[in-house]
Amino acid sequence: MKKTLKLTFGIAAALAAVSVLIVLYQNSYKMTEEKIQITTPKGLLTGTLTLPKNYSGKIGLVVFVHGDGPINDTYDDGYKPLWEKFASKGYASLSLNKPGINSAPGNWLAQSMEDRAQEIRYAIDWARSLPMIDKQKIGLWGASQAGWIIPKIVKEEHDIAFSILVSPAVNWISQGQFNTRKELEREGVTPQEIQKTLNYDQEILQLLKRQASYEEYLSIADPDDMISKERWSFIRKNFLSDSTEELSHFHTPVLLVLAGKDINVDAKDTERVYRQKIPPELLSVIHLPEADHSMMDEKIARSKYLTFLTAVFAPRKLVNDEYLEILANYVSER
Repeated sequence: MKKTLKLTFGIAAALAAVSVLIVLYQNSYKMTEEKIQITTPKGLLTGTLTLPKNYSGKIGLVVFVHGDGPINDTYDDGYKPLWEKFASKGYASLSLNKPGINSAPGNWLAQSMEDRAQEIRYAIDWARSLPMIDKQKIGLWGASQAGWIIPKIVKEEHDIAFSILVSPAVNWISQGQFNTRKELEREGVTPQEIQKTLNYDQEILQLLKRQASYEEYLSIADPDDMISKERWSFIRKNFLSDSTEELSHFHTPVLLVLAGKDINVDAKDTERVYRQKIPPELLSVIHLPEADHSMMDEKIARSKYLTFLTAVFAPRKLVNDEYLEILANYVSER
């Protein structure tokens, strides 16, 4: 019995050791990460700069522009597989903490889309001063809400080498309506209940158009789906965001990446608008049929258990493999 117990304990210990080694290996990336601070006229920006492990001479840079939400510089390590891919092609990556996140000064909910664009302009100016960065090879990567921000950046920054837009938003209002309908349909809600929710959303929209106070919102708010006062202020400041006309500011290559399982953004409408506004010689469009809004495999994304296990034991698999390869090859061709 003692021998059996010892053997069982030994096997368990060995499995635990192997698991630790797997986790350590899978969460080790072939790149160098540096925490950075950037002093600007509007305050301090903090974030991460990643560099290829071994490089010589000048290298390119991809500046990251986040989507919505309280996002830190690494996107809870979700950006790292992509940073590693860029590093393998000789590109650095630069990503900021949103204001108020990771002890960064400020509050991201107090920002307009123009405020966010100005932050990235400051980051680009800082990056141009770095001795290893090739000023002619600075590009942008952005997802979702970045669809409203990147066109504002390229309007002012005429030497951006390329822009990669992943599941970008075009019109705040229509995107919200699309997202609401798709989420309810996935939950199996009846058409009548969907219409009831859309009618409620229209009431909220009318308040926003009047720039109504938070107290006015509370008078009609659904108690099961309350918006915080800070979030209400953020929405009121930004709900008219629409990139349609600003897309004409692009004058360097644009890669548009769209997901087949996206319920946040209407991919078909986004592609239509981009093709209308961006010259065909500048625009490349990639479709990933099995990916969701975050470029994760939908089957993993819909299971918290699978998402957790994948994040721990195989974090590179959280993101669609084809997506990583496409983006890595795109920057290397620039």
